[in-house]
Amino acid sequence: MSSGPTTALVTGGNRGIGLEVVRQLLEQGMNVVLGSRELARGQVAKDRAEFPRDRVLVVHLDVARDQQSHFNDAVNLGVQQFGRLDVLVNNAGIDYDTSRQATTADVAAVEKTFAVNLFGAWRTAVAAIPHLKQSPAGRIVNVSSGYGALHEMSGGAPAYSASKAALNVLTIKMAAELQESGVLCNAVSPGWVATDMGGGGRPIPEGAQSVVWAATLPEGGPTGGFFRDGQPIPW
Repeated sequence: MSSGPTTALVTGGNRGIGLEVVRQLLEQGMNVVLGSRELARGQVAKDRAEFPRDRVLVVHLDVARDQQSHFNDAVNLGVQQFGRLDVLVNNAGIDYDTSRQATTADVAAVEKTFAVNLFGAWRTAVAAIPHLKQSPAGRIVNVSSGYGALHEMSGGAPAYSASKAALNVLTIKMAAELQESGVLCNAVSPGWVATDMGGGGRPIPEGAQSVVWAATLPEGGPTGGFFRDGQPIPW
């Protein structure tokens, strides 16, 4: 592995929490691979944010795709550019469907939500994990939500809630399987954040800080947990 700076891959990195996570990781001294569903939008976001050109690589990463090769190619481009991959932030997510009900759901629409919120994160992790295992500080952060917490779940937001609950399960499974390798894997709820999808709530930088905290955990830090603002929350 290259001896250069720590490198992170952030999915959905061209806007909202993802873009702010990219900014904060750069401030931590990392190089960043910015995954964007549309390459052109990722490039525009990078230019508007005035990120250092030599420390941010924009890659085409459409997490709704179902070909594993697409995810492998995006990860490999980042590794070729920076020589290593240490951190994966599975941030991309869709369909905050608070106006819908499980009893009348369009299940085809639910499947599309799962394709992004669960399977996209899963495929990205599968592509990244061989490289993360080679890192002295491999980290996976799955950006989840309180809507995926079973202890406070009720009606509404069926696709979003179910997909985030499933992402939490994936977090627990991967954390257990990666424990011996030293790769830490956690789920983070940024809280209700004033993004285009969230529509209000706390400032974006505050929500992103929770994600960056999990991405920069020290050796021996927690794994297989669910956190907000650096504190554990119930599943």
